Amino acid sequence: MKTVITNGIVVTMNPARDWYPNGYVLFEGSQILKAGPMDQLGKLPEDCLVKDACHGIVMPGMVNTHSHLGMIPFRGLGDDCKDRLRVFLLPMEQQAMDRQMAAVSSRFAICELLLAGVTTVFDMYYFEDQVAAAMDDLGIRGIAGQTVMDQGACDVSSPQEAIAKGEALMKQYQSHKRVSVCLAPHGTTTCGPEWLKQAYQLDRTYQVPFTLHAAEMDYEIKELRERYHCTPVEFLDQIGVLGPETIAAHCIHVTEEDCLLLQKRGSKVSHCIASNTKAAKGVAPVLAMKNHHIPVGLGTDGPASGNTLDLFTQMRFCANFHKNENRDRSAFPAEIIVAMATIEGAKTLGLGSVTGSIEPGKEADLVLVETDSANMFPVYDPYSALVYSANSGNVRDVYVAGNQLVEEKKLLSADLKQIRNQLASLMDSSAFGKMGRIG
Repeated sequence: MKTVITNGIVVTMNPARDWYPNGYVLFEGSQILKAGPMDQLGKLPEDCLVKDACHGIVMPGMVNTHSHLGMIPFRGLGDDCKDRLRVFLLPMEQQAMDRQMAAVSSRFAICELLLAGVTTVFDMYYFEDQVAAAMDDLGIRGIAGQTVMDQGACDVSSPQEAIAKGEALMKQYQSHKRVSVCLAPHGTTTCGPEWLKQAYQLDRTYQVPFTLHAAEMDYEIKELRERYHCTPVEFLDQIGVLGPETIAAHCIHVTEEDCLLLQKRGSKVSHCIASNTKAAKGVAPVLAMKNHHIPVGLGTDGPASGNTLDLFTQMRFCANFHKNENRDRSAFPAEIIVAMATIEGAKTLGLGSVTGSIEPGKEADLVLVETDSANMFPVYDPYSALVYSANSGNVRDVYVAGNQLVEEKKLLSADLKQIRNQLASLMDSSAFGKMGRIG
């Protein structure tokens, strides 16, 4: 059956950046058929389902290029602690993070993403079989990245086990239409060269992205300089894992030479501005990356680091911090930032031909942002409204692959209250129960 969203401010994010002040989007099944101004819609079939946007903004579903969905229980824990990683995160991960906690946390996180208009997410954490299953069940488009570390983790005892588990999952989801799995080494100093290379080769074999944390930490820069006499980006290149499949998360401490190398190898970057600035790690030189035509998508990082999983927060932070860093109010115009949240994010994940824009033949991953709320009036420029005025509470309807998953701000694919209660019960019966949660 065909569905048409009418009377919307349609922001296509196509190569021409067409947008229609009063437009429509027509799709059938999972595929977009066409979009344009209302006066060109023409006669519709009698059985066509009509959805009135009521002059809201119809945009492509947003793409979160880096997250850790299993970390919902850590949100707000020790936010202002200087050494939070050692005081809170690592101890609690060892004491309380298990298969069931990761599964329910990931379900909760996916609900949060969908309610915020995020239709595609790249996760990187533990128990990724549970994450992939949650992605499949709840209808989001996603990549589940099995973490690989030298010391093992809470779900595996060794990097060999992580790689074997990841490859088995990659085979399982190889033909899935929305969900895929990859191996995701933790970082340049937490995963040795042999494991980085093995994970990279397997990701290439299965034609999925290869991602890791890179150029994020001060101590990372120091350690690689002392051990290998190079930057993290140069290190990845030297061992042969910097290529078109590579998505380097964070890249705060990159040089001009690093940008040239990323450009030469066709690699991509996930920019997590909110978590980076909250942790006082610095602001990545995204303007230099853009000048070198490096695809850069927006990521939230985990809910332990950036607190929220929505991209409205990232868009606002991205605009404000980069304008300030460059001392230029005109830098990073809103259109560029909306692109980073949609089509550029899709390209970063290798999904640019599938999602990220409203174009015929692409998947119907669509978001309707209502403009009835007080913060959304008036609208002169839809890009500006999305970056500077909108928040996740303005998301009215969400479609993934043509399936409506959010309607009138309510989830259709899950009972969020039930999932929240289940997660709260698990937390209370674990080490999290001793942390003084009051809500």
